[in-house]
Amino acid sequence: AMVAGLVLNGIGWTGIIVTMLAMVVAMGVFSSYPKMKVPTLESLVQGDTRTLVGRTEMWLERQRPALPAPAVQLVDQIGLQLDALGLQLDGLDESVPAAREVRKLVGEQLPGLVSTYTSIPKHLRSEASGGSSPDQHLTDSLGKISTEIDSVTRQLASGAIDNLAIQTRYLDYKYGGALEDGTKVSE
Repeated sequence: AMVAGLVLNGIGWTGIIVTMLAMVVAMGVFSSYPKMKVPTLESLVQGDTRTLVGRTEMWLERQRPALPAPAVQLVDQIGLQLDALGLQLDGLDESVPAAREVRKLVGEQLPGLVSTYTSIPKHLRSEASGGSSPDQHLTDSLGKISTEIDSVTRQLASGAIDNLAIQTRYLDYKYGGALEDGTKVSE
């Protein structure tokens, strides 16, 4: 529109309206393209463990509207934990027991729990049966899964934490801080 205005010595009201319409159409096209496809329950377990964690997080985010408020808070917490867990899984061998545990917890148990809850009719979710309601069962179970995800993340990070402590200790010894008299140790 600016180039046409400079070349033609102005574009007039018609040019301004055409430019605005073109901008609205462009915004509509770009906002609807490309959309991320939300994984289905069956497609969650495909791929490596890190991909599984990412897909489960997207799937879980899509389930939020069907969950009670306390469970939504836990889902938010689990989402953050899954982000951290995904980073820990980078380069992890799939045959390691921790990877199998993550697959089972994040690929089977968590989605299975949420899908079982969402299969209960809405009007029955808050009714107490056997001492507590499905809402309470879901919230309690999500809390346990959150605790377990935290435990697995800590287990996977323990090697890196130990390596950092060893490096820090070495640097203290090598460049100061370990000796009381302040002299530097030579190799």
